[in-house]
Amino acid sequence: MRARPPAGEGGQAAVELVGMLPLALLVALAAGQLLAAGAARELAGNAAEAGAVAMIQGLEPADAAREALPGWSKDRADVRVTGRRVRVRLRPVAVVPGVADRLEATVVADAGPAA
Repeated sequence: MRARPPAGEGGQAAVELVGMLPLALLVALAAGQLLAAGAARELAGNAAEAGAVAMIQGLEPADAAREALPGWSKDRADVRVTGRRVRVRLRPVAVVPGVADRLEATVVADAGPAA
């Protein structure tokens, strides 16, 4: 013989699941945005270092920094060269609208003293 659930509790798990879906979605979006920000920081660091290396080699550092960025990020990047420093600012992909600009990555690479 099967035990029957107490009266009035049928479907409780389904109701709890539906109630938790917005929270689960919010956590997933926040995690995705943080991953995008981390990727932007990594890419900005690589681009800044590529620009500094190009400067040491006598090449154009801003062009080298832009070349080091993947296609999607070139429009989101700002590369500036001041003296022997290459600064790259990169806005991550917006998973959560309005948050990406606040998680902008800025990395500076120094080419060292002039030769």
